[in-house]
Amino acid sequence: MPEHRQTPPAPAPFAAPAFAFLRELAANNRREWFEANRDRYEADLRAPMRAFVEEIDVRLAGTVPEIVGDSRRSIFRIHRDIRFSKDKSPYKTHAACWFFHRRSSKSVGQGSPDGGAAGFYFHLEPRASFVAGGMWMPPRPQLDRIRERIVGDQRGFERALGGAPFQRWFRALSEEHMLVRLPRGYAEGHPAWRWLRYQSFTASAPLAARDATSPRLADLVMERFLALAPLVRWLNAALGYPKADRR
Repeated sequence: MPEHRQTPPAPAPFAAPAFAFLRELAANNRREWFEANRDRYEADLRAPMRAFVEEIDVRLAGTVPEIVGDSRRSIFRIHRDIRFSKDKSPYKTHAACWFFHRRSSKSVGQGSPDGGAAGFYFHLEPRASFVAGGMWMPPRPQLDRIRERIVGDQRGFERALGGAPFQRWFRALSEEHMLVRLPRGYAEGHPAWRWLRYQSFTASAPLAARDATSPRLADLVMERFLALAPLVRWLNAALGYPKADRR
């Protein structure tokens, strides 16, 4: 009888060495240590993150094609900006990437004359990995446009937050940076008062440690990104970014 061989399981995008590197970096957050371990960073963390971004980009092309991942533009630098921080540790102790609207001028590490667009975020950190999306602290012109759209389409905004997939994974927007009172120009008792107090429009969901090291990580992340897609698309429509294919 012919021998039946089982197909070996797909490797996990991020294996134990990636998390070992991040844990050791947290305990040795110095330039000398990092330079001595740079090869580990490149092989165990940065290269897998590039491959992960490319995998998610392929999946987004068939589901939310206006949002893209680019292995050169999506990955956040591991160096911290310490210019205005009391903490002078030179390196972040996590890895992260951003999936952005293809017509936005803003990707990771770039300034943006248009204020950027809503997108998806993936964060990898020992015991603190998560998936998020939306738009964090938009500049005032973009914030005003979002608020105007909420007033004109409150029902559509609430539908974006009320779908079963969003409720399963995210439940609600983050209340970080909420105003205590309504912004100037809106009267107390406004029908959309609840939403007009937001200055950020983001939602996040944790990833269990076993999921962060799972061969199914891309599936799990995409499941959450698709749950966020109605919110991301609503925000981008408010800012004038269309749903678009990749032609």
